[in-house]
Amino acid sequence: MVSRFLNSRYFIITRIVGVFKMKQTIWVTFFAAAFGALFGVFVAQDRAVTPAIAEQSSVNDPGALSTVSDTATVDQTRYTAEELVNFNVYDSTNRGVVHITTRSARTSAFLLFETPTEGAGSGSVLDRDGHILTNNHVVRGAREIYVRLYNGEEYPAGIVGSDDLNDLAVLRIEAPQEFLHPIKFGDSAALRVGQKIHAIGNPFGLERTYTVGIVSSLNRQLPTADRRTMKSIVQIDAAINPGNSGGPLLNNQGEMVGVNVAIASKVGESSGVGFAIPVNTAKRVVPQLIENGRVIRPDIGITRVYKTEEGLLIATVAPEGPADRAGLQGFKLVKTRTQRGPFIYEQTRVDQSQADLIVAVDGQAVINVDQFMTVIESRQPGDEVVVTVIREGQRQDVKVLLGGE
Repeated sequence: MVSRFLNSRYFIITRIVGVFKMKQTIWVTFFAAAFGALFGVFVAQDRAVTPAIAEQSSVNDPGALSTVSDTATVDQTRYTAEELVNFNVYDSTNRGVVHITTRSARTSAFLLFETPTEGAGSGSVLDRDGHILTNNHVVRGAREIYVRLYNGEEYPAGIVGSDDLNDLAVLRIEAPQEFLHPIKFGDSAALRVGQKIHAIGNPFGLERTYTVGIVSSLNRQLPTADRRTMKSIVQIDAAINPGNSGGPLLNNQGEMVGVNVAIASKVGESSGVGFAIPVNTAKRVVPQLIENGRVIRPDIGITRVYKTEEGLLIATVAPEGPADRAGLQGFKLVKTRTQRGPFIYEQTRVDQSQADLIVAVDGQAVINVDQFMTVIESRQPGDEVVVTVIREGQRQDVKVLLGGE
């Protein structure tokens, strides 16, 4: 089972964002320079656009650059059909991938002072208004956020909206439109196990790194920080590492089908087991983040439940909330008075006998909070749901009109 795998002592789920103390930047730069002597890559000075950047728009676009790897001009007889697909995917999308760096501070538990830290991740250009899609964990808690485009230009960014549950965030930068090359959304529902996929990101600060793999599995689940579960996760074997978080997962047509989010590894680096948030989730979330700054989810007005073998026992409901107005019942506080001689003793006890036990919502059985919230959050504020409960030993259906958070 996936849950056993994710909780295995042999593997840990790692959000693939690069984090390091600011004083370590010199070491990273030195290492990158030495590495670059062999491979021509410099982490700290990678400001110039590499020759592999291809045309994504018209040659009349003032922001476009000519390139030697444009698949329309290469001698196609020298390459395999598979290689030509790879060229086309990279050439048509790499300028829409950005390098995100963050600056924040961590408080020392012992010395009680703040240590400056930096983080790094990836993102995708959503539109020419400057909206950038990334993972929420890449920018969570950051005091400063910077976005570097394909041409080396760097801009300060602000958070437009974020969603902890789906680990997605939308940033915005003020950049010339000719520098912004949006990546088109595809359809993650069309993904098949064994399908070829492509990933572009900035592992270890190496900008616009391209890797290839296949879809290893679908509908995986990942735990979140608040003990909820991210569902419908895409498992891939393309190499992704710290710094790839928030980068796009692409199909052969160069369409984004996922947002790379995590890896399962013994050492915190790629082991061939990576995970991506399906792009159809982003399609639902992004418009709300841009419009409202958050995802407005339906509220049923049940504030506390206890998990039992039969279902969820309602402990408390919000006064005058949807559940309360519908007549759903939680625990009751019962006060009793006892007189002993001249003294009167007052006691308060919790009566669970009248509390409703939730067993289903809209005909779907629920045995834990995650299943219950998944059904509720698939609806919209104002929708009516039917909550099936056991009350005094009898099964009853209660209609509840959902509110909004």
